[in-house]
Amino acid sequence: MSDANPFRSLPSVTDVLAVPDLQSVLADEPRELLVEAIRAELALVRERLKAGENLDGQATAEVLAQAAAARLRKQVEPKLRRVINATGIVLHTNLGRAPMADAAADAARDAAGGYLNLELDLETGKRSSRQDAIREWVCRLTGAEAATAVNNNAAATVIVLRALCQGKEVIVSRGQLVEIGGSFRIPDIMAVSGAVLREVGTTNITRLRDYEAAITPNTAALLQVHCSNYRVRGFTESVPLADLVALGRKHNVPVIDDVGSGALIDYARFGFDGEPLARDSVAAGADVVLFSGDKLMGGPQAGLIAGARAHIQRIEKDPLMRAFRLDKMTLAALEATLRLYLDEGRALRDVPTLRMLATPLAELERRARRLAEQLAALPGVASADAVSDVAFVGGGSLPDQTCPAWVVEVKAADVSDEELALRLRRHQPAVLGRLRDGKLVLDVRTVFEAQEAALVAAVASSI
Repeated sequence: MSDANPFRSLPSVTDVLAVPDLQSVLADEPRELLVEAIRAELALVRERLKAGENLDGQATAEVLAQAAAARLRKQVEPKLRRVINATGIVLHTNLGRAPMADAAADAARDAAGGYLNLELDLETGKRSSRQDAIREWVCRLTGAEAATAVNNNAAATVIVLRALCQGKEVIVSRGQLVEIGGSFRIPDIMAVSGAVLREVGTTNITRLRDYEAAITPNTAALLQVHCSNYRVRGFTESVPLADLVALGRKHNVPVIDDVGSGALIDYARFGFDGEPLARDSVAAGADVVLFSGDKLMGGPQAGLIAGARAHIQRIEKDPLMRAFRLDKMTLAALEATLRLYLDEGRALRDVPTLRMLATPLAELERRARRLAEQLAALPGVASADAVSDVAFVGGGSLPDQTCPAWVVEVKAADVSDEELALRLRRHQPAVLGRLRDGKLVLDVRTVFEAQEAALVAAVASSI
């Protein structure tokens, strides 16, 4: 800089704002945010000058305008962005769990973009319940007498215990005192609901007589909780639901069955066992059955409650129901998802969770080899190999059961696996894989075929 004092030569905010290239930015973004970005860049330049750096040619109005525009673009970009999930984890909690079917996404979009009869009976013109949108479908699919829905299964547990058991004891096996994500535990849920926890049995063994011995005039319910995110194996014993129901009938105590992940079809067809079906719990006589909408069911986040009409009516009258109720977009997506299950073949074809798990291993191998060939041809890729592997379903479901997989192991020539993973996370769209033995592992099961070209492009621009 020609001036002996470099600070005096710095352009003003007004000078930078006058740069022609910033006019298109001003057309899209608020002026005050752009001014903030310019001031931030000027402050950064001043700090560099104080440190003794020579910024000749790097502190012009044009250079600062480019830097401010880049800063502003990064600042205002959406915090929630699309991600290509190449981890192989179908129900990835950090990535929003189940991707919804097209019909569900379309229903949510339609509901968001206009008006709908959320709480209006179009035949009578009178007010109705928003639960009517899903009640009939849940009852058809589970065999329950009545049904309702709230915003997740933890909320379902809270409101059921509050409405039916507040101030009274609920008997639970010690082996079922589940903790879900975020240190959220069954004892905590029980306390919030106002019900009193009564533990019976031991961690590994609970017998029917343990439940019966604990029943008193203050017992409000027997609660069974599916261990959806862990397993107790070895020397174990638990009480079948049918026996628990028989005990409840004997003492006139309702049985609540929290089946967790919300399977509406038998997952044994995918090679998984031990996952309870909501309709089986209803058939066994459980008075209230709870399950998730966004896990194995493959729908939006929701907690579904099915059971006897008298219990459902009490639950819907609870003041917390308004706080826990679903919004119009979620209800629309949930109804669309449930309707798909009326035709099991259609559900297997259209619900992404089911479709991904049902993909034949030979098809996964074909896709992995094709992807490996495309990646290996990229400059900067040292190797890209298709290999067999295993993965987990995720989302706190089927915790000890793996599914066979085919993955592509990628090694860059000049970039570490960690750096490549970071660049891919920053890419638009972001790409998430797994790291193993110095390589980036991309599992094709959770990559939609329509995303493969974008995945290859992302790797190409990140190495």
